[in-house]
Amino acid sequence: MGSNNMIGAKIKSIRESKQLTLIEMAERSGLGIEQVERIESNVDFPSLAPLIKIARVLGVRLGTFLDDQSELGPVVCRKKDSNEENSISFSNNATVSHKHMEYHSLSQDKSGRHMEPFLIDIIPSEDTDFSLSTHEGEEFIYVLEGIVEIDYGKNTYVLEEGDSIYYDSIVPHHVHAAHGGAAKILGIVYTPY
Repeated sequence: MGSNNMIGAKIKSIRESKQLTLIEMAERSGLGIEQVERIESNVDFPSLAPLIKIARVLGVRLGTFLDDQSELGPVVCRKKDSNEENSISFSNNATVSHKHMEYHSLSQDKSGRHMEPFLIDIIPSEDTDFSLSTHEGEEFIYVLEGIVEIDYGKNTYVLEEGDSIYYDSIVPHHVHAAHGGAAKILGIVYTPY
């Protein structure tokens, strides 16, 4: 989970280079000042929605927080090169910092990208009190293993292995494994810049 430690530092560095205070960042993003402080200090690893809001305030792509290098050409991501250190954990937007997803970036070396493709391990959870998130852009999910539930607006969609869903992420949504099980998905997030 080494990538998690880099996200907060990158956010703080970019914020300071733009001469924004924590208060200004919080006001412009709609996040609480304490939440921004905890993100920058790597105490909390937020869901994608707060990261997208922060990226908008800072005028950068979401991928800026995940970038390792600046490769302009194609980037090949080999299975043998992936490991736990390259994974990123996000919370489920709950008040406690319960991590329920491990994101493995498939594009962190590609600069200037507009899509964020991830292999995502959804960790089993008995929690049913999900907090829906909303952000600009679109998401595509393809289920590789297990059964996944997507709460989307007032509907719930149940997807099994081989099923997919494509939706506008401005609609409140939450992705989790069904029946307290585990699952693995390919998720692609697009955020307009």
